[in-house]
Amino acid sequence: MAPLLLQLAVLGAALLAAALILISFVAFITATGMPHLHRHEQEKFFLNARGQKEALPSICDSPTKQLSVVVPSYNEEKRLPVMMDEALSYLEKRQKQDPMFTYEVIVVDDGSKDQTSEVAFKYCQKYGSDKVRVITLVKNRGKGGAIRMGVFSSRGEKILMADADGATKFPDVEKLEKGLNGLQPWPDQMAIACGSRAHLEKESIAQRSYFRTLLMYGFHFLVWFLCVKGIRDTQCGFKLLTREAASRTFSSLHIERWAFDVELLYIAQFFKIPIAEIAVNWTEIEGSKLVPFWSWLQMGKDLLFIRLRYLTGAWRLEHTRKMN
Repeated sequence: MAPLLLQLAVLGAALLAAALILISFVAFITATGMPHLHRHEQEKFFLNARGQKEALPSICDSPTKQLSVVVPSYNEEKRLPVMMDEALSYLEKRQKQDPMFTYEVIVVDDGSKDQTSEVAFKYCQKYGSDKVRVITLVKNRGKGGAIRMGVFSSRGEKILMADADGATKFPDVEKLEKGLNGLQPWPDQMAIACGSRAHLEKESIAQRSYFRTLLMYGFHFLVWFLCVKGIRDTQCGFKLLTREAASRTFSSLHIERWAFDVELLYIAQFFKIPIAEIAVNWTEIEGSKLVPFWSWLQMGKDLLFIRLRYLTGAWRLEHTRKMN
């Protein structure tokens, strides 16, 4: 009996090793290069409040605002106004209290099929194009790709990623700023503060099915095991980066869809960029684009491929990478 069990164990290990080699080979040969920041002609401009075209700036330029808020939006004509009203109310109030505070909100319409751009442009007309700008992408790139386009067109010393659904209360940006400041001195002026919902985990488990809870724990384990250590919630869309950290991480990013957050933090940890995880107020908003099972399955595959592609050298990180 013992020899048979040993043979089965050896066979199982051999099959597992063969499967890993095969998956690694597939990950390597299917790896695409870093997405080139190609802009269609109409993506090189934004419309000012008078409807006239103006050229977009570059993250390579010196910053002229204290804060840039990048809002990726795909078919968000219904949810976007609630988020924009809250964000701009907070930002305007903060500017009145501190006239030295300057900001911009960049809404990136990721190839929407509804009136997202038109809804966002109304805020540009109301507040002026120095404060609100709309970038309309010709085709859908994915959330990571949309944020990347917004980041590379920003003017802020610090850059905040904020979801269009308004799930995170906007004044919590002050918590992220405090967390960012707590990381000083910043190496090469680079630091990141991640909003986190980890403190709400017990409450969310009580409201979820056992299957979704299992998926959540499985995803968290894969993130920890394969890619990112020490960050409990990598997927919260509320992240604050210094301009230098945003430039370094987004110029090295390969994934443009759901798992981009994980690769972003993987890159940050590779470059030893300090990261603070900050608890924020968060409420689940109806209308999520995630399809529970298939989206988690896709992200699980992406996590495995992120790790394997860096391990096999299909993807490489360079300390002196130039933006494409």
